[in-house]
Amino acid sequence: MPRKAQTESLADSHAAPGGAAAVDRALSLLSAFRQGDTSLSLAELAGRTQLYKSTVLRLLASLEHARLVQRLGSGRYGLGSEVARLSAVYAASFSLDRVVLPVMQALVAATRESAAYHVAQGQGSDAVRLCLYRVDSPQPIRDHIRAGDVLPLDRGTGGRVLSAFGLKPAAGLGAEEKNLYARIREQGYFTAMGDRLAGVAGISAPVFKADGSLAAALTLTMPVERYDERHVQKVLEAARALGGVV
Repeated sequence: MPRKAQTESLADSHAAPGGAAAVDRALSLLSAFRQGDTSLSLAELAGRTQLYKSTVLRLLASLEHARLVQRLGSGRYGLGSEVARLSAVYAASFSLDRVVLPVMQALVAATRESAAYHVAQGQGSDAVRLCLYRVDSPQPIRDHIRAGDVLPLDRGTGGRVLSAFGLKPAAGLGAEEKNLYARIREQGYFTAMGDRLAGVAGISAPVFKADGSLAAALTLTMPVERYDERHVQKVLEAARALGGVV
């Protein structure tokens, strides 16, 4: 009879409802590989997943058979060729709007305010932000930005977030702006009222790619009188949901 682990494994503590425990554990081994890892030892895999080495070895046998993992000559383990094949299939079928728009629509449904997805374009003094996607509030009083609109980087919460997280500070940046961008990076989001347009409040959070680089700024806008601090958490959750998949 197998021993019961004194410490619950990561897979068991985050098990899929109605799923198969063995599959959850096998997938946790794949998730153990992080950016920069070329290979992992048996001990590293066991440590990162909190599984017994004997369990890890059994799961690795199945993953090797499926070519999801390969055992290297050094005795360490790396990701297998099937991972590359699936990545290519995903990349070929990937459509950004199919990922971003459902998250934005859910954010608008939860807040009844307008959501936008901004990306930085250009360099130096020519840098701007592009509204790539927009989902309007169902309420008649709202700001009227559209997808495709070009907006400044140095005004508005979306521009401030893109500047704080993605752009190298300009040589002539004043102390006040440097302090502002440092504060935005520290708190992980930015809120403001009338920063770009009088009467409009905004909440923005950064969206990061899988490699940790900045992808975009997710923004929720509303009339100043409808600003609700509780929406900050909803914007942060939506930005995190997009992180690593955009």
